[in-house]
Amino acid sequence: MPKVSSVTVPYAAYLRVYEPLAAFPEPEREHWTRYARRPHRPSYQDELRRSLADLLPTPPVAVPVHESTDAFVIEANGVLCVCPWRTRLRGWQALGDLEGELPRPLVDAVLPELVRSQAAQDYDRWRRRNPDARPWIRTATWQVPLNWFVLVSDDERRWDKGTADEPPTLRYRTPMVQARRRVARGLKALRDAIDEGPLIDGLTDVGRWLEEFHPRSLVELDYGGLVHTLPAGDLEVDHSAADVAEGIDALRRGDGEAAGEAYGRLVERWRAVRDRRSAN
Repeated sequence: MPKVSSVTVPYAAYLRVYEPLAAFPEPEREHWTRYARRPHRPSYQDELRRSLADLLPTPPVAVPVHESTDAFVIEANGVLCVCPWRTRLRGWQALGDLEGELPRPLVDAVLPELVRSQAAQDYDRWRRRNPDARPWIRTATWQVPLNWFVLVSDDERRWDKGTADEPPTLRYRTPMVQARRRVARGLKALRDAIDEGPLIDGLTDVGRWLEEFHPRSLVELDYGGLVHTLPAGDLEVDHSAADVAEGIDALRRGDGEAAGEAYGRLVERWRAVRDRRSAN
């Protein structure tokens, strides 16, 4: 498949849900069944390059005019599972968060206010017609939210150094039932140990999102473009999921000192990424 652009992928991490074909109603199920049989399908980087290419025209395309009909496909235990891109929906949602993440002059330079206003009006109209729509992919820039690590286990970690032609990857995949169980256990430990806060709120939100999907789905945490912000040696020894699990287990035991040590390792590991975000 030809590349849309040679632009480097952005520094973003992804949380994806792959649902079995049985979870989709017809005619969508038939579409994904045919799609999964294709010998050549877009890659993770192709999706990112297409999104970046939309920013090149004048005026830029803030949100695709049509919803994507592409998806990521994996096979698990003989079952085909798909993760629809839903690029248009995710674009609308990202646009709503943009002004809170970047200075207003920078936002205006990249996407003029008129473009953003028109996209927001389009989203409002679409949302009224599709009140139950939700994305299969969540995105976080310049970080992996700590609550995402609660969903996975260190033994599900897969680190690939990459090659001259393929970038390195760091991913976790876990069955949906395991992810939901870990959310429930994590929330109980946190609520028993600390007051309400961003970690609890974020984990609650992720847990509600997971409930929207088929119980035989797979959940994938992908470092995505963040692998380009850290040296390979640091990535190779990055066991953030293990540190989060250790911290939650320490809270469950009432060991605040051990929980603090685990949290300290996480803060130190991710400081380099945050520093680069500030520099940019």
